[in-house]
Amino acid sequence: MSTITKVWLDETENECSMCGACELACREVFDMPEKMAVRKDADYSMIKEIIEAVEGCPMAAIAIEYDGSGRRDNPL
Repeated sequence: MSTITKVWLDETENECSMCGACELACREVFDMPEKMAVRKDADYSMIKEIIEAVEGCPMAAIAIEYDGSGRRDNPL
């Protein structure tokens, strides 16, 4: 099974709409104090929840990396 080694907001094509869906799906990784952000202490072991957040993002603004690949490996 692959491990998630990085999660970030990739707003190069679509800017985050601040809907909060990712925070609801996985508060251990996403936080929305003033602008959506990936938590500095993010728990990347929450693979199911992170993928749920990626799939639920209406702007497709979440990027993930598997196994230290150095590339955007989104499941979508």
